[in-house]
Amino acid sequence: MGARPPGGGGSAEPEAIEFGIAALDARLEESDLTFPATSREVLRALDHPEIPYDSKGRTIELATALDEVSRSEFENETELLDALYPVFDEARRGGRGFLGGIRDALPF
Repeated sequence: MGARPPGGGGSAEPEAIEFGIAALDARLEESDLTFPATSREVLRALDHPEIPYDSKGRTIELATALDEVSRSEFENETELLDALYPVFDEARRGGRGFLGGIRDALPF
């Protein structure tokens, strides 16, 4: 998941804000983690990070996200990311509240 911040009218291309799976993927790319790996190995390799799950910068501890997953061993990075996607998506949708849901429905 990722989103571009609103432009300020300048000609420079704004940087993308990474959150959810995209933010975790970036952390994995920077780490020395090898697969297959357990949840414990993932946490150790990434130093128990908090991962932003929405464009507002709200975060979830990776340990908490991994606790929500029904498995603790992953053959490859894709399996890890696929298992965690619903957790990040639920955190993003669950954190909106009533007014957040209305704001999300508006076209601006």
